[in-house]
Amino acid sequence: MKNKISEINSRRSFLQSASLAVTVPLFSCSALTAADRKKDKSEAKCHSFRYCLNTSTISAAKLPLPELVKITAKAGYDGIEPWIGEIDRFVKEGGKLSDVRKQLEDTGLQIESAIGFPRWAVDDEQQRKAGFEEAKRGMDLVRQLGGKRIAAPPAGIYSKASPKVDLLQVAKRYHDLLDLGVSMEVIPQVEIWGSAKNLSHISEAIFVATAANHPRAAILPDIYHLFRGGSGFDWIRLMSGDAIQIFHMNDYLAEPAREKQNDSMRVYPGDGIAPMKLIFQSLQKIAFQGALSLELFNKEYWKQDPAVVAKTGLEKMKQAVASGLE
Repeated sequence: MKNKISEINSRRSFLQSASLAVTVPLFSCSALTAADRKKDKSEAKCHSFRYCLNTSTISAAKLPLPELVKITAKAGYDGIEPWIGEIDRFVKEGGKLSDVRKQLEDTGLQIESAIGFPRWAVDDEQQRKAGFEEAKRGMDLVRQLGGKRIAAPPAGIYSKASPKVDLLQVAKRYHDLLDLGVSMEVIPQVEIWGSAKNLSHISEAIFVATAANHPRAAILPDIYHLFRGGSGFDWIRLMSGDAIQIFHMNDYLAEPAREKQNDSMRVYPGDGIAPMKLIFQSLQKIAFQGALSLELFNKEYWKQDPAVVAKTGLEKMKQAVASGLE
């Protein structure tokens, strides 16, 4: 009998240990001290973020799509976030998206998302119908390139002249847009614009995404827009990592005042006063495994060699992440 009891206890101990082995991660970056990370010299073990270049960062050069891909890959990014206008221009000039897709596959780059401006959220039914057609067209372009996501900003409802919209109605429209995205295999992400009349605050985007009551709903935050619209960054801890698949990276300056800053004042991550430690540690805690996409409109950077700007931007992002996770 004693041997039987001993055998049962032994099995019970084994099952408990196995259960812990399954539920407790083998490696936790938060468990590492700064000294450990410095000694290990491996930022990859401390997060699973991917690095992406939003092509606005070097858009002034008006480079063709294949050249944008080449520069992004050579700089060392994991992905690229082009604008629909750039894709349109390439096709209009006789380019084949199948060639660019092969180029992406050959270089190991991923189309993380794309930026377009369909008027999906407007009250006017005819404009909204046209906006959905434009969204469908943009999704098709992204899908041809192998992409899975596209931005859904407040186009058409952002100007001061725009009326305040009913967010419940916007949520219903976002649900419909998500259904379209599922059928096209390209998921739209609610994006805020900090100076917009509508969808300027992260709480509005979260409301729309949750009220849409759709399993594929997602939001697309941006450091500058969060600052410009007064959202702050403590909200990140309330989200799940799956709800944010792209996070636009940049930084903002102490002056001028928040309400007087504009897109052209964005600087490299770490060159401003954004709370990078709070941002990256919060993203890590919610198990964010998406892409950090560098999106800048800085006119001084636009004057420089695009390849240098792309490379510098990646280095700055990695430095900001490393410092933020110390």
